[in-house]
Amino acid sequence: MFDLDGVLVDSTAYVEQQWRRWATARGLRPEPFLRVCHGRRALETIRMAAPHLDAEAEVRAFVPLEENASEPLGPLPGALRLLTALPLGAWAVATSGIRAVATSRLRRAGLPIPPVLVCAEDVTRGKPSPDAFLLAARRLGCPHDEVLVVEDAPAGIQAARAADMPVVAVATTHPAAQLAADACAVSLAGVHLGRVNRAADGRDRLEVLVVEV
Repeated sequence: MFDLDGVLVDSTAYVEQQWRRWATARGLRPEPFLRVCHGRRALETIRMAAPHLDAEAEVRAFVPLEENASEPLGPLPGALRLLTALPLGAWAVATSGIRAVATSRLRRAGLPIPPVLVCAEDVTRGKPSPDAFLLAARRLGCPHDEVLVVEDAPAGIQAARAADMPVVAVATTHPAAQLAADACAVSLAGVHLGRVNRAADGRDRLEVLVVEV
């Protein structure tokens, strides 16, 4: 189960640019938002960084602007290789972004859109709450403790822990020292699919190999 921004798609600059633009338009310093925005929905980010604002009203008025949406957006190293190697139906994306932006970024990066794509509007509580990962596991038809999460942000790792799921971090957005995961790779270039075995219940059991930082 993959996060999107900073794991599959090289969109960190877009995320930060949107928050800088929004904060400046509201007469706010962007730094408090940039410190907590990665891995979190806009609702939780605003509540944390600007508790004096009506976060729900701000989110309703917030219109994400995809810069140069017609231009390609790069996949992060190893993303396309790993996704195309995984068996169909064996993986999902659980992101804190809204669905329109998530699907746009996957397409622009040349990555497949999975049948299970859980986005900000699908849950009432965003990361670091486990809701998105638990919902994605249910939609995959997989017990939550048999799911491996790949994340790049502390909030996402906390969500995986709260869901009782093992987690591999990629140090694309934060230093490895800030990522309290079971293993940490530089990017998905260090995450490889090993053996794939079909279990008696018909589901695939995947071996994942991680070259740690």
